[in-house]
Amino acid sequence: MPFKTNLARPMRLPIKRIVILIAILLLTFRCLLPAQETRSACRAVLADSQLLSAACDRDENNLEVDNTAATQDPPSLATNSSESDWVHRWLRTVDEARASQPHFVSPIVTTHVMLVQQYRYDMSWQQDPTSETSTSNYGASKGLEIIPTTRLEVGIFPPNYLAHQSSATDGCGDFPFLVKIRAFSAPERRGDYFVGFFLGGSLPTGALPNGIGHTILFPTLAAAKGIGHWDIQTTVGANLPASGINLLGRAIVFNIAVDYTIKGRIWPMLEQNSVFWSGGALDGEKQIFLTPDSSWALFQSRKDFASPSAPVCRLL
Repeated sequence: MPFKTNLARPMRLPIKRIVILIAILLLTFRCLLPAQETRSACRAVLADSQLLSAACDRDENNLEVDNTAATQDPPSLATNSSESDWVHRWLRTVDEARASQPHFVSPIVTTHVMLVQQYRYDMSWQQDPTSETSTSNYGASKGLEIIPTTRLEVGIFPPNYLAHQSSATDGCGDFPFLVKIRAFSAPERRGDYFVGFFLGGSLPTGALPNGIGHTILFPTLAAAKGIGHWDIQTTVGANLPASGINLLGRAIVFNIAVDYTIKGRIWPMLEQNSVFWSGGALDGEKQIFLTPDSSWALFQSRKDFASPSAPVCRLL
């Protein structure tokens, strides 16, 4: 019996140790492959081991990042479709044109030398020194000006309306148009100059005395230069009638406008406008006008330019 008892004891002890060792190895093997196990299983098995639990958390987080990256939508295009239509492309062209030239205030009488995009409506009243009556001009041959390309401006102006205090018949004038071509230019701090060519004209849509009754072309050379706070704009052109030369003759037109910038908000200006006739009823005659005025910028319409082409208050 004692012999049997001694034999039984060594047979039972190794079996228990083997079973316990196998269980520990199985549990350890399950934690060594956490990528194939869920978070709850890892916690249930390794609740008593903080080190191995942290390892399981790191592996699970890596899996979540990979799954999230795999389920993400493909990157969208950087260009928004709403910003690639023809309107936004056109406005970007206008910005490019304005960025390549000086930003001078627009004169009253002299044609604005730079390319501009605007709608302008002028009104004027002229006193007749002989009859003490006045003539009102609504529109004054101004209207819509657009920039279709970086070197081109097109102006389409509705006929002005003339109202007379005298016995003359009121009515609309002729239909004017204007095309500007920018040849050379540079913005401020890069030269501050502009050189271009204009081709204007008028079509005989108005009846006498409000319309001329003949087609007239106005080829013009334009230039501008900024010198410190001073801005100088000048144009030299000719009035060339397509018909009625014996009556209208030809004329040389010279305009110059000089303004001074005060704190970027006020521009006092002086214009000289001269006309010299050759041929026709006014052969040898000339006219010279001086126009003082001042422009006050109320606010700036575009943040990317310090241009006074925003709404301004004009004082003549």
